[in-house]
Amino acid sequence: MTASPSAPPGWIVWSLRVLATAHLAGVLGQAALAGLFATGDVDLLAWHQNNAGFTHALLYLQLVAAVLLWRPGRGPGWPALASLGLVALETVQVALGQWRVLGLHFPIGMAIFGLSAVFAVWTWRAYRPSAA
Repeated sequence: MTASPSAPPGWIVWSLRVLATAHLAGVLGQAALAGLFATGDVDLLAWHQNNAGFTHALLYLQLVAAVLLWRPGRGPGWPALASLGLVALETVQVALGQWRVLGLHFPIGMAIFGLSAVFAVWTWRAYRPSAA
């Protein structure tokens, strides 16, 4: 990746890419664990709960990286707002799961997956090196 005057530092971009991808992998893991739990393997509910905490922690780190992209990285501010929105949505998701409100827990989980996928793809498409 070549540096340009308008591009944020590479370490910030790479941090955001790695964290967004890791978060997406955690969200995908949540869906897999939920599906396996629904087939009758009740032990996987504890794994689902533990992975939720780990995935949520990754999202907070993603938020920090997105804020660094914005300030001091001089990148766009919307990734920080999008990450903050995902934090809020995932916080609601965790609460709904703990309260066993599955009628909302499932569709919000699907929305989190879709939004996280779009965000992760954006991190890899943004700030590509220019052909010299």
